[in-house]
Amino acid sequence: MPKKGGRQAEMGKEMQVQCKRAKVEAACSLAVMNFESPDSLFGSLISPIKPEVFFREYWEQKPLLVQRTDPLLAAYYQSLFQLPDLKELCSQGLYYGRDINICRCVNGKKKVLNKEGKVNYMQLKKDFDQKKATIQFHQPQRFKEELWKIQEKLECYFGSLVGSNVYITPQGSQGLPPHYDDVEVFILQLEGEKHWRLYKPTVHLAREYNVESEDRIGNPTHEFVLKPGDLLYFPRGTIHQADTPPGISYSTHVTISTYQNNSWGDFLLDAIPGLVFDTAKEDVALRTSIPRQLLMQVDIADSTKKLSSILRMLADRLENTRELRSSDMKKDFIMNRLPPYLGCDSDPLTPGGKLPKLDSQIRLQFRDHAIITVEPDQENSDEVRREMVYVYHSLKNRRETHMMGTEDDDATTEEGMSQQTHGLRFPLSYFDALKQIWSGSTVYVKELNLTSDAEKENLALSLWTECLIEVF
Repeated sequence: MPKKGGRQAEMGKEMQVQCKRAKVEAACSLAVMNFESPDSLFGSLISPIKPEVFFREYWEQKPLLVQRTDPLLAAYYQSLFQLPDLKELCSQGLYYGRDINICRCVNGKKKVLNKEGKVNYMQLKKDFDQKKATIQFHQPQRFKEELWKIQEKLECYFGSLVGSNVYITPQGSQGLPPHYDDVEVFILQLEGEKHWRLYKPTVHLAREYNVESEDRIGNPTHEFVLKPGDLLYFPRGTIHQADTPPGISYSTHVTISTYQNNSWGDFLLDAIPGLVFDTAKEDVALRTSIPRQLLMQVDIADSTKKLSSILRMLADRLENTRELRSSDMKKDFIMNRLPPYLGCDSDPLTPGGKLPKLDSQIRLQFRDHAIITVEPDQENSDEVRREMVYVYHSLKNRRETHMMGTEDDDATTEEGMSQQTHGLRFPLSYFDALKQIWSGSTVYVKELNLTSDAEKENLALSLWTECLIEVF
């Protein structure tokens, strides 16, 4: 993936433009979307459907179509992204593949029409008009304030990464063949109209993207036209295709997606190794050697009885101790999610106000953007690694790289992770005091569950330095 280092000044100019536009759109935004909390934002997104009805009847089960006739909502949706926005964005240095794909569905197959290198707006518009190509713009929340605002709140609501793509399709054309995705999808129709056909899944709650042939999918289960202000949801695995009807100059919609690799299976893959490691410290059965030459055998079916017995023992331990640690999924989420949206006129987060002292009252802030994990000491390379408490947060994450993968200037994935992770490291004895603070209530520094006053002040000052607490 191309490096992004030289784009900071250009991104800054775009921020100024977006801030001016955001002030004009503020009244519209407040009228149709409730940003007071993650819960209220999601409620206003799917309105008039109630969230409890949505999760009981639709989530991971079947599509939901919400057709609306509110002109204020249609105007707000249109403000999220419009075709003319591409001209300004292309001037900032967009690249084919990384930022934009152009494609068309030809005879049931996706034909990619990308050029090399930087996107030229006039060439892009020419391909759009003459070749009837669909423009797919990746992760517009990197540039669009309002989408950043929406997706940041949705990441808090779901506790999962939330990405987006904009699709602009000219009349009488279709960008993608019938396919299904590995994400939960919310589609907001922004401009024009789009004709949709949905089909019964061949793989329920699919774990990967796949194209399906027309002769395999049968007749649509749903067929409809989306207009500005309309919302469509469908679960991962739902086969779908969409085209812009003749007579409509073009269609623009944004696809907001979440819950990729966020299943119970993924959670088990993350949590079980820690459970096995901890149990092996206490139970000799897990430290007993496997049979001789087991790894050399073609068929290891004879060992399944023993493995089943061990798994039942692990299940019993989990039931009794109720201790299960997930660290990699937590870290992946917190490292790669959007930073908090603080508004156009806000300065970058820096510690402010008075320093926390022993007699100070403190309270956690940005709770949705911070996690606590217990892990082996990452800074100790000795054979015996003691456990430490880590506090990770996303307050310093870069919106410009959200959902864009690892950059070229990260030497390795592991090294890149250490460079991007923001947070603190404490001895295990600090765990209870951190849980006190994470309870959400105001607490006196002197009442923290730590042995010495110095430790109490050190914890409070460390969290204050990272902007994770406010001091009263």
